[in-house]
Amino acid sequence: MEGPSARSSTAPGERRESGVDSDPTRDTKTHFRVCRFIMEAGVKLGMRSVPVATACVLYHRFFQRASVRVYEPHLVAMSCVYLAGKVEEQHIRTRDIINVSHRYFNRGSAPLECDRDFWELRDSVVQCELVVLRQLNFHVSFEHPHKYLLHYLLSVKSLVNRHAWCRTPVAETSWALLRDCYHGAVCIRHSPQHIAVATLYLALNSYGVELPAGEREWWQVLCEDVTKADIEAVISDLLRLYDLEAKCI
Repeated sequence: MEGPSARSSTAPGERRESGVDSDPTRDTKTHFRVCRFIMEAGVKLGMRSVPVATACVLYHRFFQRASVRVYEPHLVAMSCVYLAGKVEEQHIRTRDIINVSHRYFNRGSAPLECDRDFWELRDSVVQCELVVLRQLNFHVSFEHPHKYLLHYLLSVKSLVNRHAWCRTPVAETSWALLRDCYHGAVCIRHSPQHIAVATLYLALNSYGVELPAGEREWWQVLCEDVTKADIEAVISDLLRLYDLEAKCI
């Protein structure tokens, strides 16, 4: 299987140091591509959105502390998917994760045989999970923006003209923007409430949907501690991710 390999004389998921200095831009592109792999694998594995989000956060937090020159990113990602399934109570079999990953790297290929290579890779995924746990000090439960965005969408929907709301896919766009936040460190750099407000704010502005004016801005009513600067910071980080996406194709 191309991509993550179990054949190594180092610890599971660990690479030998190459002596090459870290390149932040190259690392950011790598993390973008690997998180896209996590999301595609999550869809094929039938994972819900929150377990996939947890896998991405586990991955990003791990590489806050570790280097891609030391640990193989795709193997770490596979372990994060496995661990996220446990954390969010949607258990995914390691065999399914390995086969989906194998098909991702080898399009159109048949599932892996249960031979020596398969069992070595399975052991590497499981052992790498322990590395991730230790690196994160077993802090693997996170609060995501999803519940906040759902609440905010219901609140805003009640303020908008029903016909205008039905004509514009504000909800769908907000959820898509939120999912995209997990391709990069946006999801761990900002609070869940601020991300939820910012994605809704951007979706509303994109379609020109205006909310009734009041004493306070609608986003201040929904989240008291958020400021315009907070919203702009999230949107700025998200737009940089879209610029990065074009470079990763």
